[in-house]
Order: sequence, then structure tokens, then C-alpha cells
Amino acid sequence: MTNFRGRIIVLAGIVGLAMAAVAQQRSIQLPADNPASQLKSGPGEALTTRTCALCHSLDYMVHQPRLNSAQWEAEVRKMITVYGAPINDVDAKAISEYLAANYGSPAAASGR
Repeated sequence: MTNFRGRIIVLAGIVGLAMAAVAQQRSIQLPADNPASQLKSGPGEALTTRTCALCHSLDYMVHQPRLNSAQWEAEVRKMITVYGAPINDVDAKAISEYLAANYGSPAAASGR
């Protein structure tokens, strides 16, 4: 019995050490985002960054062809319906408006 009890104590010690190692908190420093991929400043920038960067790089928006308002709205709607982006209607409208204002087609920006 003593041998069995000793093995249990050793096993408990190993498990305890493993749990302590796993429980240690670690901190990581992510590299800065690509400066060419930063969104333009403006109303809706923080919401767009926070919401869209959950699923993909901001490059996807910055380097898209310039879309008009209806096309940006369709893109945001596609993210919700096809890819399951957790965006409510109010935020979807704000994001679409931000994208159209900052990454819209020149014709849309000039009112043509």
C-alpha cells in the first residue's frame, strides 16, 4: 500500500505542477498593423474597425474598388447574411455610411 500511496502523491504533484504552469498568465505584444491598411478618420471609424476587424484584415476595405453607397450597403449586408457577422441594423447602417463616405466611388462622392 505504501508504494501505491507514494505513486498517488507523485502523480498529484505532477498534476499540480502542470496546472500551475498552465495557469501562469502570459502577455504577448502584437506587431503594429500595416500603416497602409489604416482606416481614414471620421465618424464611424472606431465602430467599423472594432466590428470588421473581428473577422478580417482592414486591408479588405482599404483596398476594395471604390463602391457607391448601395454597393457598400450590400457588402455589409453580405457580411451579415452570408458570413454571419454579428452586426445589428443600426451599426450596419453606420458602417455602410462610413465606408461610402471614405471609400466611395468618386462619382458617388461628387453626387453624380
